[in-house]
Amino acid sequence: MDDGIALTADIAAAVAAAPGLTITEAVSETPAPAVKLAAADPALILPTEAPAAPQISPEPEPLVSEATPAAAPEPVKLASADPTEIVTTDALSPAAIASGPLTPVSKASPPADTVAVLDECFVMDACIDRYLWTLYQRTAKEDSIKVQERRAVTVKRKGKTVTVMRSFTKLVDQDFGWKDPKAAEHAGMPMMDYVIGGMDKSFKRKLFRTLLAAEAAGLSPGITSAFRDDYRQSIASGLKAASDRSYHGGSTRGGYGHGMAADIVSTQGNNRAQRWVSTEILWKWVDANGKAYGIGRPYLGRDPPHVGPVDGQEYISRRGTGDGKQVASVKSKNKKVVRAAAHAKPPKAQAAREQRGPAKPQKSAQSTGKRAT
Repeated sequence: MDDGIALTADIAAAVAAAPGLTITEAVSETPAPAVKLAAADPALILPTEAPAAPQISPEPEPLVSEATPAAAPEPVKLASADPTEIVTTDALSPAAIASGPLTPVSKASPPADTVAVLDECFVMDACIDRYLWTLYQRTAKEDSIKVQERRAVTVKRKGKTVTVMRSFTKLVDQDFGWKDPKAAEHAGMPMMDYVIGGMDKSFKRKLFRTLLAAEAAGLSPGITSAFRDDYRQSIASGLKAASDRSYHGGSTRGGYGHGMAADIVSTQGNNRAQRWVSTEILWKWVDANGKAYGIGRPYLGRDPPHVGPVDGQEYISRRGTGDGKQVASVKSKNKKVVRAAAHAKPPKAQAAREQRGPAKPQKSAQSTGKRAT
């Protein structure tokens, strides 16, 4: 009560000092006294909060006409690995949330490729080239060559011990990885365009399907040699065809873009001995399953890595078609023709002897008659 009487007196004095000041303004300008709470510690006095600043009311928003269509709500995009998985606001409605958790539609993941190089493949021929080039790059270019070595040996001749020089043949490992780069440089082409691009398109597709199936069977095929021009064939060593007659791409076989042969081995193994064992397994697999994909080995033991199309001229000349009886039948026919020709027309010397033959018995008979007489 005392505080109220004192406050009223202060207000009246303020109004008397300023005649234009209303009571309401005087009350707002007069600071409110601190509210004292009953507490044991007089220091615990909570001051009253400062009056809030006057707020300016915002301008009224214009009314939206009923004829104006309301803008459609934009879809809410959630962070997702797949940009196609966008959840709209309808899916986030209270009814949808109350019905249960949102389950996105699952998509079947594509099967894993055998080699990562086949990912994002749009052009078949380009993917085949990349796949075969990958198999070529991961394969060691090694082979064995025969080297003549002369050594001194001790032998006995006519009871004496003498030392003579003799030649011995031994197999030596050779790295021929420098030959294809040199041939590509000689042709003025990139390595991939030279080695893989020089093969026939239909043969590359057959080789691609065969090697891909071999990988699916658990093998590790690799390519040591593909296209070869005349220059590359000329620097090759070992058992080989003439420089211009190679089915790898010799000039008489069509040259660049017409290579119909490749050499394949296995890349599985830590050393060459282990790779040789896995390579023989690969060759046996090709002999058993390659014809289904159009690939075969025409030379087998003579040149085991060499493969070509089973409908090609090289394979047919060595193995025939189908069951392989064509070559044997051709050889037998040739022998029959030769025999028939030999019996049909005797040589001139034999005909001359046959003509002189009847005269000799007459002379002998005459001589024997003379002697008898």
